[in-house]
Amino acid sequence: MLTSNEISSIIENSSLVVVGKKRALELMAVALLAGGHVLLEDVPGLGKTIMAKALARSMGGSFRRIQFTPDLLPSDVTGFSVYDQKSGDFVFHPGPVMSNVLLADEINRTIPRTQASLLESMGEFQVTVDGHTLPLPRPFFVIATQNPIEMDGTFPLPEAQLDRFLMKIDLGYPPKDEELAILDRFMTVDPLDGLESITTPGRIVELQRIRSGITVALPVREYIADLVGATRSHPKVRYGASPRGSLGLMKAAQGLALIRGRDFVIPDDVKELAPPVLTHRIIMRHEERAKGFSSRTVMEEILARVPVSSPA
Repeated sequence: MLTSNEISSIIENSSLVVVGKKRALELMAVALLAGGHVLLEDVPGLGKTIMAKALARSMGGSFRRIQFTPDLLPSDVTGFSVYDQKSGDFVFHPGPVMSNVLLADEINRTIPRTQASLLESMGEFQVTVDGHTLPLPRPFFVIATQNPIEMDGTFPLPEAQLDRFLMKIDLGYPPKDEELAILDRFMTVDPLDGLESITTPGRIVELQRIRSGITVALPVREYIADLVGATRSHPKVRYGASPRGSLGLMKAAQGLALIRGRDFVIPDDVKELAPPVLTHRIIMRHEERAKGFSSRTVMEEILARVPVSSPA
């Protein structure tokens, strides 16, 4: 089994197109191994779409993109049934959700009803249309984006749907050297056109199974529980992370350990992944948010003061 080398190859292959975002690509690979989904939030033009396409191409999976707009309907996401006069039966026309990698672009620009149509798919890996439940392809990986500017006419994601995302990743502007590299790489051709697949969706499913066997010792599990518990008891926080956050952090840490070539999780894996996994699950008190405090600063405080559990 290649495991860690194979996963690193997926990241390296995607980096042939995506410049300077290896950290974000690694986090996305971690989420993929953990069977979770990712929310990318940043200003337009930072390469969110091309990252999703490069990752889908590298893993050999099918890729679909949905541009979320205020008039988008749930059936535009899940698919719909049409009556066939010849056969006398209803024929299901699958929607974009029937893919290995689904890019939900600007998810906060559509109505809550359509946003909610993704909930079942993301949580249960299935869709229900006209009373019929259909399984989704495996792996199924949602990469959603939202634009933090131009908030007029947008519909902020409800907390229940934010909690469905394993990670929230901020990309940030590239430094000058990386921006020059982008200009050079895309000057004459689009490198995505020549990007080859280096694995298969079936192999990704196998890697997810291997990830689930990574050892998480009791002290590490206690550290996860202490971190999540601290988000609930922090005086600036109204609601902390749920047990889904604990499970997500453990699975993500298993994925990172696999990428790093280990068959066990260490506390540093947990500490490294706690911000992208837990920060978006923390709901601040209104008065604290008005004072300028954010869930990010709270997470930094928690990581600084919560000790790692010692072995018995």
